[in-house]
Amino acid sequence: MSPTPPAGPQDDAPRTDEPRSLRLEDWLTVIVMALLALITFANVIVRYFTDTSFAWTEEISVFLMIVLALVAGSAAVARDVHIRIEWFAEGGSARRRQALARFGALMVALLFGVIAVLSVRVVWDDFRFEETSPGIGVPQWWYSVWLPVFSALITWRAIGLFIRRGRQAPPADHHGDFQA
Repeated sequence: MSPTPPAGPQDDAPRTDEPRSLRLEDWLTVIVMALLALITFANVIVRYFTDTSFAWTEEISVFLMIVLALVAGSAAVARDVHIRIEWFAEGGSARRRQALARFGALMVALLFGVIAVLSVRVVWDDFRFEETSPGIGVPQWWYSVWLPVFSALITWRAIGLFIRRGRQAPPADHHGDFQA
C-alpha cells in the first residue's frame, strides 16, 4: 500500500487576491444555465412527441446566452482570469507585469464603462420608439436594459481589480528581463 501523498496547493482553491463576494455572478451563472437547460429540454420533448417546436424559445435562449457571456465576463475580470496575451502579460520584470495587469484592468473598465453609457441610449430608443422583439413581440427594452447593467457590473469589477493590483507589492522577480 502506498502512502498518501502530502496535501498541497490545489488548482481549484480560491485565490487569495480575488474578491470575497462573487456570489452574484456565480448564482446568476447557475440560474441562467439551469434556464437554458430547461428550455432546451422542453423543446426537445415537445419536438419528439408532437413534431412541432417552441420556436419562440430561441429568442429567450439567445438572450440568456448573452446574459451568460456578460456575467461570465464579470466573474473573469473579478478573478483576473480574463483573456490576455501571455507573451506580453507574463514577460519582463515583476514591476512591468504589475503595470500591465493594472493597465489591462483600466482598459477593461474604460471599455465597459463606455459600453454602459452608450447602451443607455439604445435602451431609451427601444423604449421611446416602442420597439418589439422579432419572435415574441415583447418590448425590446426588456432585453436591452441588461446591457448597461451588466456592462456597469464589469466596469465595477475591473476597477476593483485595478485597485487590488495597485495595493499589491510587485511579486518577486524570478523571470529576469524579458526575453523572446
